[in-house]
This record gives sequence, C-alpha cells and structure tokens, in this order.
Amino acid sequence: MRGKRALQISRVALFLQLIFVAAFFIVTLLNSSLFDKPVTYDLVIANGRVIDPETALDAQRNIGIRDGAIVEISEQPLTGTAAIDATGLVVAPGFIDIHSHTPTLLGQHFNLLDGITTQLDLEAGSFPISFYGEHFRDGAQINYGSSVGHFAVRIKVLEGIDQPYLFAGKQTVVMGSAAWMQPATAEQIEQMRVLINQGIDQGGLGIGVLLDYMTAAVSDAELRMLFEVAAAREVPIHVHVRRGYTGDPAGLVEAIELAKSTGAPLFVCHITHNAMGRIGDWLAMIDQANREGANITTETLSYAAGGTSIAADVFRRRDWQAIFDISYEDVQWVATGEWLTKESWEKYAKEEPAGAVNHHYVKEPWMETALKWPRMMVSTDAIPAVDTRIATNPNVAGTFARVLGHYVRDRQLFGLSEALAKMSLYQAQWMEQASPVFKRKGRLQIGADADIVIFDAATVAANADYGDPYQPSSGIQHVLVAGQHVVKDAIRIEGISPGKKLLGVVQDF
Repeated sequence: MRGKRALQISRVALFLQLIFVAAFFIVTLLNSSLFDKPVTYDLVIANGRVIDPETALDAQRNIGIRDGAIVEISEQPLTGTAAIDATGLVVAPGFIDIHSHTPTLLGQHFNLLDGITTQLDLEAGSFPISFYGEHFRDGAQINYGSSVGHFAVRIKVLEGIDQPYLFAGKQTVVMGSAAWMQPATAEQIEQMRVLINQGIDQGGLGIGVLLDYMTAAVSDAELRMLFEVAAAREVPIHVHVRRGYTGDPAGLVEAIELAKSTGAPLFVCHITHNAMGRIGDWLAMIDQANREGANITTETLSYAAGGTSIAADVFRRRDWQAIFDISYEDVQWVATGEWLTKESWEKYAKEEPAGAVNHHYVKEPWMETALKWPRMMVSTDAIPAVDTRIATNPNVAGTFARVLGHYVRDRQLFGLSEALAKMSLYQAQWMEQASPVFKRKGRLQIGADADIVIFDAATVAANADYGDPYQPSSGIQHVLVAGQHVVKDAIRIEGISPGKKLLGVVQDF
C-alpha cells in the first residue's frame, strides 16, 4: 500500500516537474528573438544609397535614428515612428561649412537647402565667444560655432571698443581704424595673449586670424604669440595669410615656418584665392611641411570670385589691380550686382566703406587643381546674408550642390565618396582638435549624430549666381539635424530648432 502511494507521489512530482520545465521553456521562448516585437526607432531612412567616407561604406542600407543619434545601420528593413523612403537617393553626412560669415536666419535658410548642417566661422571668429550666434538666440536649426577672433581682441585692446563679431546689432566693422593699421606694443600683445586664452576657455574653436586685412599692423612678435597660444592650447589656428602679387607664396611660407617652429595646427584659409596660378606650388609646400612633421591643412571655395569688404587692406593700401591682375570692370558691388567703374568704385569706397564687393579673378583650372588635392576641404566663405532685398554672393546658397553637380557629375573630377569626405569628414576630423563634439559629426556610423543630407545625385545642382544669389539648390531632398527633419521634400520646415552652438572644452574657474 505504501509502495503504491509512493509511486503516485512520484508520478505527481514528475508531472509537476514537467509542467515547470514546459512553463520555463514557454517563457524563455516568448522572451526570445523569435517572439520579439520589432524594434521601433524615432525615424527610419529606408532603402537609400548610404555613403560613409570614413569606413568606405557605399551600399543600400536602412538607418535607424533614436534621440538624435544613429543607432542602427542595417541591410534588413527597420520599423520607425516616422520614415523617409530614400529609394534612388544618396544618404550622406550633413555638410560642414568650416568657413562662413553669415550666422543669420537668412543664411541658415539657404545653407540648409544646400545640405549644410553645421556652419562655423573660424577665419574671423568672435570675442567673447558667448556673443556668437546673436541671430540664433531664439533657437537655431543649424549647428554653429566660432573660433576666438583675433580681430575682435585687437579692437578691444588697441581701441577699447567691444566689437564682438563682424556685425553686432546695427554695428558693422569697418576695416580702417587703428586696430587694422597700427602695430601693437609689447604690453598690448601680452594683453591680447590673455584675452585669446580667455576665449579658448570660453569654448572658442581655435583661433581665427584675419592677417591679410591688417598685414602692415601685425608684427612678427604678435603673430608668433598667436601661434604659440594655439600650440600651447593644442587648438587649430585659422589664418588668412598675407597676400602677395599674383600668387607670391611669401605669406604662406611665413605661416608654415611658424607652424613648424611652434607645433601649432595651421589651417590656411581659401588657398586658391591666395595662390592663384601658383596653387600647385602652394599645395606642394604644405605637403613638404607635413612630411617634415607639421600639421597643416587648407580649404577652397567652389565659386571663383572673391568676396570681401571694399575697405579691406588689399584695396585701401595696396595695388589690388596688380595683385589680382584685374581692373574695375571685373568687380561687382554685391548689394546691387552692378559691375563697377573707377568712378563708382571711388564713390562706394568713400560713402559705404562697410559694403562688399565680388572681385572676379580666379580661373577654373586653379579651382580644379585645388579640389583634387587629397585632403582638400570645401567651404563657402559666405558673406553676411540678412535680407533678400540686399544681395550677397551665391556661395551661401550653392557651394556644396555646385561641387556635387558641376565637379562630380559633370566634370567627373573625383568620385562621390571622395567629394563627401571633402564636404564633411575632413572638416570633422580636423575640428576634433578643437572639440570632442566633432568625433560624432561628418560620419554615418552607429553612435554618430544624425546630421544627415539626402540628395539626388542625378539632379543635384547649384542655381545661385552672382547678381542672383538667393536661389536654392536643386536635388537636396531632405536634411536632418540631430535626427529632426529641417528640410523635407526640398522645403525648409519652420518651428523646430534642433541646432546647437558647438563649443570647445569650456574651462570653469
């Protein structure tokens, strides 16, 4: 009797064990990938030709975005709260404009329609850094930032005037006062050293030096001080080198020697527009310096004319016609698009010294030589765009689409992946020296910021031209900043502000 009861208990126990094992198996199975619900992203970019120059990815992929970052790149379909069908389109890192002078709402508008997601002024810069982005105080759709502006520091020290940027409120800088023409004393140079360091502590993205605009004012000692600070703080120094006659490289040699002797990372601004017909020689000099251990890079524009103030030093104090090998009829008054004469030039120079001119002197072969240099970056050098009733140069609206349409598709100067590296990756890699935020820019990789441009390689083109600058580019279909749509179906979306002010490493004291 006892044996029978023991057998029954054993059978019950075995039955309970089987139930437990089955229950465990079912729970495990329900928690396994076989029964998982599909992962949902904030946004999915589906079926696009995804190009990431850093990893050499160039293939059809699907991208999952969450919380402003790329979290998945997959050959398999992804599910998102929202989706962009990028079939037949190129998906690329958002373009980084490393040299712009138009942190304005109108500049932002046309930049975005040209695929730019980050706009930086590193040539002129600002001081204090907190001022930069005055027009974005209520929010930005584009990322933005600046270097520490030597010109602003110089004005403060030599003139006792606060001019934090090229334009501040209704106050526009006029390049003819003491700060642009008068050499500094040893004491003033040390005062500038202190303020430049303060600007870097405030998050300035390196140092910007408008050297050619104050070519006779800046002494060897002052220029060396700027390179020494850049080297000590391990940040780039962006220099518009002193301009010589028709490509004389003396100004470049000066900057290279300082970069080599101090160890400062040197960025030579708009090299084509300084080197002119000797662009090949200038690039060879940079290559040689880098082989000898220097850290030097450069940029070019995609539009040929130079754009600057009629009060620039080169026009006020030097033989600009001999330097550029042009005359009055090769120059446009930007505000109206009119071609100048000696009489109209003199009138504008006297009555509107803060006005801008486009001087047409750069030749197409020079541009192509520059663009083919392996590490060349593309930038706009856009002058301020504030009101469509006041013209600017076309760089603000068409620089990057012009590279993709004219130089990649039409001229076949280089491939699409290489072009994208010149418009985003190289800028991000260079700027990592100034701020760690750039490690997440210029790339389509897991963990990167979702600053993305989606365009049609067959139709992308610049429409902006001299005298008619406010024409948006064709073929730029979608732009995302921090994972948010700011351009959809080639139309900028109002009412959202995902852009951020980008800073270096801020020091708290």
